[in-house]
Amino acid sequence: MASTLTNFLYHVVFSTKNREPLVTTEARDQLYPYIGGIIRGERGVPISIGGTTDHVHILCKLSPSISFSNLMQKVKGNSSKWLGEQTWYRGAFSWQRGYAAFSVSQSSAEKVAAYIGRQEEHHRKMSFREELIEILKKHGVEYEERYLFD
Repeated sequence: MASTLTNFLYHVVFSTKNREPLVTTEARDQLYPYIGGIIRGERGVPISIGGTTDHVHILCKLSPSISFSNLMQKVKGNSSKWLGEQTWYRGAFSWQRGYAAFSVSQSSAEKVAAYIGRQEEHHRKMSFREELIEILKKHGVEYEERYLFD
């Protein structure tokens, strides 16, 4: 092939440190676009970003030249630092150390994006812990529950 053709879609989930409700409505309105800017700065395409007060979901498309772990380090590190520096944000902010990430087929991208957009509604019925375990099982990811959260 004369050129490299890819379509790497990822669904990423990570929470605030100790699942504290740190992502206020005001923070979300500015944090999600900021995260999208980080992804674009790394030649990615943010498709959907959403969540609740204690976690975030991202659906994004990445260039094959981007290391996924490096991108996550930049997204989490830069967004945490940025939010902590905002004069309107009260208190300290940090994300949990790890993250969960899953590949997404193009045929499922619209469904995943809609799911991310319904996070507030979804979490009226299910906790983040329950949601994460359900997603891990759905994707066949082995885990030890005691290590899911710091």
